[in-house]
Amino acid sequence: MQKISVCLLPYSMPDSNTTDFTNPSTFLLLGIPGLEAAHVWISIPFCAMYAIAILGNFTILFIVKSEPSLHGPMYYFLCMLAVTDLVLSTSILPKTLSIFWFNSGEIDFNACLTQLYFIYCFSWMESGIFVAMAFDRYVAICHPLRYSTILTNPVVAKIGLAVVLRGGMFILPYPLLARRWPYCKTSIIPHSYCEHIAVVKLACADIRISSYYSLSVAFFFFGLDVFFIIMSYIQTLRAIFSLPTKDARLKTFGTCGSHLCVILAFYIPTLFSALMHRFGHNVPLHLHILIANMYLLVPPMLNPIIYGVRTKQIRDRLLRLIIHKGA
Repeated sequence: MQKISVCLLPYSMPDSNTTDFTNPSTFLLLGIPGLEAAHVWISIPFCAMYAIAILGNFTILFIVKSEPSLHGPMYYFLCMLAVTDLVLSTSILPKTLSIFWFNSGEIDFNACLTQLYFIYCFSWMESGIFVAMAFDRYVAICHPLRYSTILTNPVVAKIGLAVVLRGGMFILPYPLLARRWPYCKTSIIPHSYCEHIAVVKLACADIRISSYYSLSVAFFFFGLDVFFIIMSYIQTLRAIFSLPTKDARLKTFGTCGSHLCVILAFYIPTLFSALMHRFGHNVPLHLHILIANMYLLVPPMLNPIIYGVRTKQIRDRLLRLIIHKGA
């Protein structure tokens, strides 16, 4: 079966023997080609991860909302992350499960572009939120006396708005460009969701604009976000290691440990998937697609677990809630 080409492949050649039409009515998603017989079994861990993500992120939102002591910048950013994770996982899994369970791979053209937009938009929003969380920890540890004056509620709101606008505006050309290409080839997408390049590769046109734009956005924002996060944590760790006692260092490091865990849970699978697309040309197609699903499902599942285990305020509030209900 033909492999999905990624954004590093510049364009698809026009097919002069076919008849152009601008907007196909539907696409057909195949799920995970080569593993059709195992679709039902694969759906079990997918469904479990989604259920944990939904339960965990809604729990985080409920705890922060119901506990006035958690109404601060750190927890506002955590709520933004929870909402982003909920949208991101919900963007792909219901349709994926319908393919696995009911062989219902047909998806409307506009619905496909909408799914494509939400996946990439909220992925980059999540990356932006991690930058904001790293900055929050930097201010809290390096400038603790100025924390409440630097990260005021209006500043947090402006940061959140900037994250949303950045993701929404820079990803908008993805579906807009995909809509304008003539689609005259097969309408079959060998994937479980509407992955950007898998969609535009079906066009019988020079799609280098889409390919180069998506590559530029990925390298620019991914590189910029990682750079800012690394610089923030270099300064933060320097401040931590300059503390006079070991207990103070451990206690202060614990306040940013959960942030480091969720950042690694997001960027490591994303980087691994990108490297596989770039260098793993001999890797089977089904493995590419499994990993593409994993890096959209695993972080939303892990993030609330990490914060629930490592953040004392959330852990204590959750235990009180459980004990109160059990009484």
